Amino acid sequence: MSRTILAVDDSASMRQLVGFTLRGAGYTVIEASDGQDALEKLQPPVNLVLTDLNMPRLDGLGLTRAIRATAAYRYTPILLLTTESDPARKLEAKAAGATGWLVKPFQPEQLLATIKKVLG
Repeated sequence: MSRTILAVDDSASMRQLVGFTLRGAGYTVIEASDGQDALEKLQPPVNLVLTDLNMPRLDGLGLTRAIRATAAYRYTPILLLTTESDPARKLEAKAAGATGWLVKPFQPEQLLATIKKVLG
């Protein structure tokens, strides 16, 4: 059974790159253009959420908090994939409930290894 990943980024080219990488590794991918779009598409079974930090309407931190407030997704891994590398932002993400943090640009192998690790 394929695992489903919700990939959230306001950049269409980044969603395309992430989607290509994940689908190539056998994952089912749902794409969303920002946090609000992601919440509207968050339907079981989503096994992991991969989100950008800076997005319109609802950013990655707001999305993380909203997902953590949803009983069905309280323990679903959430990875932030962002250009941000500020330690204070990382702490803020962790406090919001993020599982991990990856910096763009990403290496496909690193992204896949991190996802495999958090999915178990």
